[in-house]
Amino acid sequence: MNNEYKILITGGPGSGKTSIINELENKNYNCEHEIVRSLTLQGKENGIDQLFLKNPLNFSEKLLELRINQFNKKQNFNNTFYDRGVHDVLAYLNYIKIKYSKELITKAKQVKYNKVIVLPPWKEIYIQDDVRYESFEEAAKIYNEIIKVYDLFKMNPIILNKGTLNERVEKILEIIK
Repeated sequence: MNNEYKILITGGPGSGKTSIINELENKNYNCEHEIVRSLTLQGKENGIDQLFLKNPLNFSEKLLELRINQFNKKQNFNNTFYDRGVHDVLAYLNYIKIKYSKELITKAKQVKYNKVIVLPPWKEIYIQDDVRYESFEEAAKIYNEIIKVYDLFKMNPIILNKGTLNERVEKILEIIK
């Protein structure tokens, strides 16, 4: 019997996902970190400023595979938290209105998180950087696409209210009990 409980922390860019993941890890929870930053930084090293924007479909197919592998990785813990999920890839493609194959949908259907916790846009903590190129308004639109995708895949996303880092982490731990 598989006792692994997979909890996704997702939301638009700059909503506090990575801070929460880092805090959960500090509390000795098993966490899988976001993959997209390393892909984007690799692209920059090869002279491509925004790899996703240069070839969104190719980038997304590669990212989807990496996230599926991350999801399927055998964990030796009861709970694993994920910073962004497989289905986020489809949400981003929907946001930029790129058509994608049914194969991507089929692959995404094979992944189901036990809980999907979505962080809403939060202007006061939003910061653009070398990898996060979206404006706050764009981040809010991406958030809406993320909600739609997880609803479509019937994973019942739970919206996590704003609060201090500790309040948000405590709420997440309550949700998974």
